[in-house]
Amino acid sequence: MTPRVFGITGWKNSGKTTLTERLVTELTRRGWKVSTVKHAHHDFDIDQQGTDSFRHRAAGASEVAIVSGRRWALMHELQGDTEPSLDAILARISPCDIVLVEGYKRETHQKIETRRLDAKDRAPLSASDPHIVAIAADHPVEDESVPVFPIDDIAPIADFIEKATGLTPAKA
Repeated sequence: MTPRVFGITGWKNSGKTTLTERLVTELTRRGWKVSTVKHAHHDFDIDQQGTDSFRHRAAGASEVAIVSGRRWALMHELQGDTEPSLDAILARISPCDIVLVEGYKRETHQKIETRRLDAKDRAPLSASDPHIVAIAADHPVEDESVPVFPIDDIAPIADFIEKATGLTPAKA
């Protein structure tokens, strides 16, 4: 079964990560199993130089799994291959109620656009993206055809996401 997917998108420093974090907290508090996908536009590393797993990757391993009694992680080196599509990543996500996707501006899932006055770019994305179904902003926003929420008003944004994705509590 394909999980419900809802995106948080916006320009650099527009509040995407903070909103995503706060929505994960709220939706899990409501009893939902939430997973996230974060798109990075730069080289990143979740492993530290000198660790055993880092040494495995440096030696040329294409995938390295780190497993403990508390968590596990799988790192995959692209080794020249193209970046996987969002759909390919979603196919690898364990079953959950909803996946919140941070970034992936050009994808076609439903998204909320974050806007902050101190963002790197303040050009609205909603005018050219029909998949933006709401806006969360730290300032007044006018002349929009989608709902606009204060960026810190987490419960109503979570309510909107539940409704937009059809995420409804199971009948008791």
